[in-house]
Amino acid sequence: MVPTYQQGTVPGVGPSTMPLVASSTVRDGEHLARASRSADRAGVERLARQVTAAPGRSTQGSFSPFDGTLIGEVPTCTADDVIEAVDRARVAQRAWAGRPLVERCDIMLAYHDLVLDRQEQLLDIAQAETGKARISAFEEVADVAMTARYYANSAPKHLRPVRRQGALPILTRTTEYHHPKGVVGIISPWNYPLTLAVSDAIPALLAGNGIVLKPDAQTPFTALVAVELLREAGLPPELFQVVTGAGRVLGTPMIDHVDFLMFTGSTATGRAIAEQCGRRLIGFSAELGGKNPMVVLSDADLDKTVEGAVRAGFANSGQLCIAVERMYVEDRIYDRFVAAFVDRVRKIRLGAGHTWQSEMGSLVSQEQFDAVSRHVDDAVAKGAKVLAGAKARPDLGPLFYEPTVLERVTDDMALAREETFGPVVALYRVRDADDAVARANDSCYGLNASVWSTPSHGADLATRIQAGTVNVNESYAAAWASHDAPMGGMKDSGAGRRHGREGILKYTESQTVAVQRGIPVGPIPGMSLEKYARLMTTSIKALKRVPFRR
Repeated sequence: MVPTYQQGTVPGVGPSTMPLVASSTVRDGEHLARASRSADRAGVERLARQVTAAPGRSTQGSFSPFDGTLIGEVPTCTADDVIEAVDRARVAQRAWAGRPLVERCDIMLAYHDLVLDRQEQLLDIAQAETGKARISAFEEVADVAMTARYYANSAPKHLRPVRRQGALPILTRTTEYHHPKGVVGIISPWNYPLTLAVSDAIPALLAGNGIVLKPDAQTPFTALVAVELLREAGLPPELFQVVTGAGRVLGTPMIDHVDFLMFTGSTATGRAIAEQCGRRLIGFSAELGGKNPMVVLSDADLDKTVEGAVRAGFANSGQLCIAVERMYVEDRIYDRFVAAFVDRVRKIRLGAGHTWQSEMGSLVSQEQFDAVSRHVDDAVAKGAKVLAGAKARPDLGPLFYEPTVLERVTDDMALAREETFGPVVALYRVRDADDAVARANDSCYGLNASVWSTPSHGADLATRIQAGTVNVNESYAAAWASHDAPMGGMKDSGAGRRHGREGILKYTESQTVAVQRGIPVGPIPGMSLEKYARLMTTSIKALKRVPFRR
């Protein structure tokens, strides 16, 4: 029996009686008052009603990693809810695709302003659901605004009809058009719940598509606030649907009904999703795992490199797909770099709550905490040397883990090859640049890399590293924030690209329309087939001397 969908309160869903953030290290009354006001502003009950779910669905809670308090509850959706969400988005998409592109762009520019103006609300909720430091949450706000602005300004260029070289000069007029796919499914992770919920959706919407989003179960409210602001900016309410629940339940029905899928997550899950998309012959794009290297050469600026290395390894508590986990340092400066780096790591400010003073926050879940602990404990048991960290900080919160630096990491340790996805980096001494490149490339992953050297030397070296993005004298933000350039992984780190021209055209179907004037591209009536073949041979040879022009 198909459930009846209607607007109204979802049973069992209501506002949390707890503040969005409560911290064992932050006792400030003003901070707690602001957290409570944020919970009221967010209106968790109102947000939960945005989920496409039939009445009577069971609910699941979102809990703050800072101290385990309940933020709110959302429905546990089913396959029927996913199908309903796709159907709703598909109806809305037909009207949306017919609206002038300039109107779509104006909505995204309005969204750009709303995201920046409402950033306190977005920061509070992102921190509450992920446990990240406020500066890491701000990176998400900035990224979403920049993505909206970039695509609002560039979509007309990317999507406009383009003249292509025809079969016969002058006689063939060939034009490439781009049409929306239809409904795009997005499965987003918990580590960047604002950025990865909407930054991939923005170009898809501008291309004329509808969206069905499944955010991670840990972070539904950050995604729901982001979608609510899109609707406030002018997006048709039915165009962007949200379903909440487990990926193992909702993933397959989503793939079975959408027209394109965007996924960010583990390589293992990405492979399974790609196989399902392949069976339906629908498009698929994914950013997957990474074991990202950093190369430090003897001609690098040591002070700047140390600060960059701290950001590279410990931003967002290391829970960042493009974070560095392997550092290869040239022998001539190894000892000096390690001494300065370890000293700086030991001074990283850990803390919970809304304060801007913290550089690093909590891990997101017990599962993630256990995974990080397991990698570090295994490495130490097998002979790795701890230079900093390697222990929990229950005095700060249940899921805090100190930024950790290890030496003597060998290939028999899980930490050497597997993605840790936490605040842990391994240091390696290398002979020279060639040795560093060879070891950086010795991985099944190829997502992001960082090179520290002189600009010219670093740029030359960067092209030799097998990674989709390489930052020279920067950790990760320079490449990520270059929204006009493609971003994605090589090898086991992904398929397809986000950002730039590729990041919007992947959500379209390319169509070639060729208009032929005069004689046909084929045998001419009355001419023998042999004579036609000789004429075409002469013409093809002549065209070799005609310069190609786009």
